[in-house]
Amino acid sequence: MFSGGSVTCPVDDPTPLLGAEISLNKLPHKYYTQSQEGIFFLVAGKIGDKGPGAGCDGPISKIARDLKIYGIGNYPVTLIDLKAGLEDLARGVITSLDLVIVVVDPTNASVQIAADIKNMIDQIKAGKLPATKHLKNAELVGMANRIFLEAKNTDVLVILNKIGNKETESYVKRELKKKGIEPIGTIHEDHSISLSWLKGQPLENVKVETDVEKLIKRLEAVSI
Repeated sequence: MFSGGSVTCPVDDPTPLLGAEISLNKLPHKYYTQSQEGIFFLVAGKIGDKGPGAGCDGPISKIARDLKIYGIGNYPVTLIDLKAGLEDLARGVITSLDLVIVVVDPTNASVQIAADIKNMIDQIKAGKLPATKHLKNAELVGMANRIFLEAKNTDVLVILNKIGNKETESYVKRELKKKGIEPIGTIHEDHSISLSWLKGQPLENVKVETDVEKLIKRLEAVSI
């Protein structure tokens, strides 16, 4: 339930989510948490009564697309961590993002997904309209088209992840270059991250901290 009503899937109902602008000061504390560094965390999930496997994540995609949080400073940065793959982006979440950061693991599937996301963004920039043949209501078709035509000038950046050696890094970079993609940096393989995740502990003194600091500087230099 969101703002007193059910949330529909943006593919079937592109209508903007009502009540999606929320002040953190008015949001009950049980719905979010804050890290020692001052980062606020909110999680979108679904509650169903039809048993395991029922329903889809479409409504969560709409929340990710439309939700705006206020009351956390003058220039807040909202980072939306989507599950791997194209599903959420294909549902229109991408239309509200200033920047898409694709994390590429050393797998063929991950390289291809990065290329597909770049292609999707290029098509939106070129004014390509979304699929609407399944929408029977002309008003909904117009709304879906307008959302894509008014989409933010989204850019895509690629970061290499879990890179174990120079040979692997060189190979992944070559494969991405064939698809017109130049990564902005690399996070090397670090088993201490997996261990921290397993133990439920914060990341402290990880080996890849230097990698991350370099990437943060690159991201800070990006003009949005």
